[in-house]
Amino acid sequence: MPRIIARRHAPSAAIPMLADTPFLFVFMALLGGVALDRIFGEARRWHPLVGFGRFASALEARLNGSQAIGARELQLRGLLAWLLAVLAWVVAASLLRSIGPVIGWLVDVSLLYLALGGRSLAEHAEAVAAPLASGDLAEARRRVGWMVSRDTAQLDERGVARAGVESVLENGNDAVFGALFWFLVAGGPGALLFRLANTLDAMWGYRNQRFLDFGRAAARIDDLLNWAPARLTALSYALLGATSRSLACWRAQAPAWDSPNAGAVMAAGAGALDVQLGGSAVYHGRLEARPPLGAGMPPDAGTIRRAIRLVAHATRLWLGVAALVALASVLSHA
Repeated sequence: MPRIIARRHAPSAAIPMLADTPFLFVFMALLGGVALDRIFGEARRWHPLVGFGRFASALEARLNGSQAIGARELQLRGLLAWLLAVLAWVVAASLLRSIGPVIGWLVDVSLLYLALGGRSLAEHAEAVAAPLASGDLAEARRRVGWMVSRDTAQLDERGVARAGVESVLENGNDAVFGALFWFLVAGGPGALLFRLANTLDAMWGYRNQRFLDFGRAAARIDDLLNWAPARLTALSYALLGATSRSLACWRAQAPAWDSPNAGAVMAAGAGALDVQLGGSAVYHGRLEARPPLGAGMPPDAGTIRRAIRLVAHATRLWLGVAALVALASVLSHA
């Protein structure tokens, strides 16, 4: 009788087989990165972005010259600093990712985890909502000061709640959906590109004497990278809340905001939550008049928690849509 020989496959064979259905491969890495963020959150110590921030600060100190340098040269120096700070890491990630399918998948999962900040955002927001709900206004002010750049020392309860809700809505895009979008476009290197660009905008994108020209490139590149994900974030908020009001607020209020992206996200989010946000706020000792956002009741501690849930539900919506695309990819290769 002919001997039947069982054919054995190497353990790594499953990954190349999955690569035959490309979006399923992407979806599994997407789930891995989101799961790691949900389980572990951001690293408390030795976070790579801390080292990146120090590197970026050293570059800025080296290249951001005195007032004797013209505006055009400062803008070019800012662009050079951005390229030096970002591109080497993205290219290195792309090269590492190309070594093989198993390593590439692990790189994608790791970089997405690095780029996400969903759990951290929820934890910081809850740390504002809890003392605010219990009447500890001083602690709520202190905690919300960790989330926003406005002055918080004189905020009343509504002011603290307004700052907290606005931060959750805006950072839902910056800390979650922007990274997910660019991961779906370009894998782990895309998520890394978005996170590093967003970090440099937070460091250099100020309209003050020091960064008005030097930080122009960082601000404009962040606006460009955020344009599509911000509008998908706003749409997600609208679909999961008071949809008609959210879309109306987005359409009417977003154009009045200086940021082409934050206005859309926060207006849609405020409308979805049926809450009134926006209005004047103090930044660096100066009162700035800001347009209104949303419509409805003033915010409170409960509104911060509702905003946290809105971001969580929107994350599940994105994962659900990605799962459907992955299923269609599998069926098309069956």
